[in-house]
Amino acid sequence: MKINVKHVAKLANLPLSQEEEKKFEKQLSSILEYVEQLNSVDTKNFEITSQITGLENITREDKTSISLFQEEALSNSKSNHNGMFKIKKIL
Repeated sequence: MKINVKHVAKLANLPLSQEEEKKFEKQLSSILEYVEQLNSVDTKNFEITSQITGLENITREDKTSISLFQEEALSNSKSNHNGMFKIKKIL
């Protein structure tokens, strides 16, 4: 399978030399040929597997808790304005 490396490089905004275009065209073509080989393998009798360790995410149940009142949250700030923290500009 042949791939248009110039087009891909243009989409990725990558400047390529003539040598690099030839090199990457060969490499990408061989990768796509290998993927085609993988696509030809019969996998109908195999179970779909996303992972094999049996590990699962352990998450805690969400619980609400009492939060600070606005005045408490702002009580230790050096500077605040209209009920919000006041900080220097970040540009």
